[in-house]
Amino acid sequence: MHVSLYFVQVSWYWYLLLGFADAQGCYLVIKAYQYSLITSVTLLDCWTVPWVILLTWIFLGTRYSLWQLFGGTLCVLGLSLVLLSDTWDGGDGGGSKIILGDVLVIVGTVFYAISNVGEEFCVKKKDRVEVVAMIGVYGFLVTAVEVSVLELKTLESIKWSADIVLAFAGYGVSSFVFYSLAPFVLKLSGSTMFNLSLLTADMWAVVFRVFFYHQKVLFFQIFNTFLGSYDMIHDTNFHYNLTKL
Repeated sequence: MHVSLYFVQVSWYWYLLLGFADAQGCYLVIKAYQYSLITSVTLLDCWTVPWVILLTWIFLGTRYSLWQLFGGTLCVLGLSLVLLSDTWDGGDGGGSKIILGDVLVIVGTVFYAISNVGEEFCVKKKDRVEVVAMIGVYGFLVTAVEVSVLELKTLESIKWSADIVLAFAGYGVSSFVFYSLAPFVLKLSGSTMFNLSLLTADMWAVVFRVFFYHQKVLFFQIFNTFLGSYDMIHDTNFHYNLTKL
């Protein structure tokens, strides 16, 4: 019987770094929901776009046209409106410490950008299945340690019910689908277009905030949602990803 041996193509510490970055991004953004508003979190999550543009330009040799940089500038200007609206809104929209939540999201996007750009490089140069498996393993280990240190008491205080179980299950299923499809999108279109595509989540955040949480939405947040959608369509039409392979 012939047994073929498989050797990991990327050193384990690089996968540990990517797993750590992805886990920190998830932790900080999820933690932000405790303090901020669903629309603010999803809109500010778009800060990943300018970070990704910067990192792909430095490390992957991606070149962007003036139109593409203009699109990135629109993204940043729109996000500044979110901070302005949250400062204006105060705590009336349902968040306890909105500005703290906004800061957590912005810091989390830095880690997301590192993870996305690193994963883009790996799926384009190495084995896609290996990337998904190894980042998943190291991300799980990092998350397990972090939860046991920082969130153990919170986890123990949860009063489990059918609604809570369904919420966790829904999040788990959606995360599984997201992380399974992400490598394909990163390989085909790159991390910049990947994050621009996620801007459509902003529209759903507004819908859920109004009809599910019954919270008010300021004009700045609605405007920024349409601005983000325009940004995605604009940069798609100009062939956003021009990475040198």
